[in-house]
Amino acid sequence: MSNMDPVSDLLTRIRNAHLAKHDRVDVPTSKLKAEICRILMEQGFIRNFKLLDREPQGTLRIFLEYDDSGTPAITHLKRVSKPGRRVYRGADQIRPVLNGRGIGVVSTNLGVLSDS
Repeated sequence: MSNMDPVSDLLTRIRNAHLAKHDRVDVPTSKLKAEICRILMEQGFIRNFKLLDREPQGTLRIFLEYDDSGTPAITHLKRVSKPGRRVYRGADQIRPVLNGRGIGVVSTNLGVLSDS
């Protein structure tokens, strides 16, 4: 089954795995998804990730992060720019997420970056 929006699929799989209290989740890999996971790991929202199969469509294993009480590190995921409605912003127009308590992941011509 082809997926029309792989980034939304990644976010949905992470969201569902958190709701089910899973320790990890496997998703089909792509360079974009790996870069998003890299940013989430650097910011402390996931523990780690690794590429399992290096076949044409490999698997990306994401190890989820929870605090001591079992609360997920990621409490809210939202995709702003969607294939049906693209959102373009200049660097000066990017606003802090949750008044600076969250992060935004932005795709630029320099690659995938966090909003900070």
